[in-house]
Amino acid sequence: MTNTDSPVESTLARLRAEGRGALIGYLPVGFPTFEESVEAAITMARNGVDIIEFGVPYSDPVMDGPIIQAACQQALTAGFHVDQVFEAIRRVRAEVDVPILVMSYFNLILQHGVEQYAADLAAAGGAGAITPDLIPDEAAEWIAAADKHNLDRVFLAAPTSSDERLKTIIEQSRGFVYTVSTMGVTGARRDVDRAARVLADRLHALGCEYACVGIGISTGDQVRGVLEYAEGAIVGSALVRALGEGGVDALAETTRSLAEGLVQAERTGN
Repeated sequence: MTNTDSPVESTLARLRAEGRGALIGYLPVGFPTFEESVEAAITMARNGVDIIEFGVPYSDPVMDGPIIQAACQQALTAGFHVDQVFEAIRRVRAEVDVPILVMSYFNLILQHGVEQYAADLAAAGGAGAITPDLIPDEAAEWIAAADKHNLDRVFLAAPTSSDERLKTIIEQSRGFVYTVSTMGVTGARRDVDRAARVLADRLHALGCEYACVGIGISTGDQVRGVLEYAEGAIVGSALVRALGEGGVDALAETTRSLAEGLVQAERTGN
């Protein structure tokens, strides 16, 4: 059953009823500037992105590839601070009705205060958080705070995860399960790893309602391929590159190109 209190799950359920999956677009807050990052997120939503993933720049981004690392470093050099995340969410939500998740390393949430972070995120209109370096076993404080403030909590599943681990991830996630298509850092790849399909199939067999695939997706054809077996395709590096090289106009064009993949073929994995 879909959690109707979750705007992310409600969006995924609506899109499923329409016969397609979701395009989830990632951009770091503060890149290339704070104002441009706000405009860029609005542009993505107006050109085909269904769910926005706002990255929180961090000095030790162990999961991020070189394009995202460089963008986050630029934001940090320009003076990014965490409160700008909440301001960006408020600004974007005032313009477009699209759920916004933050992608944040957990140390930043700890530094802000777990309860305070959840309260500030909810007050800004955020839907929840993806915490790539936090496993459910160590997430009790965050889960409690997220539940208190009605926020989604998205955990990552990897191809190497055991069925027991996947069951725990499914049980503790709300919104969707972030399905890692390859082992390694983020970044556009020519071929999205076949392991993604196997992992999504395993998640669905274990009771996962919404599996969204990230890491390695950079074209509309790859989006279409992923949506044959998953509920969402997450794109980051391709969008960050477009924004960095060509500004908001190039970002809009890239987003539209990716959105051409949002014709969901017959599902084989669920």
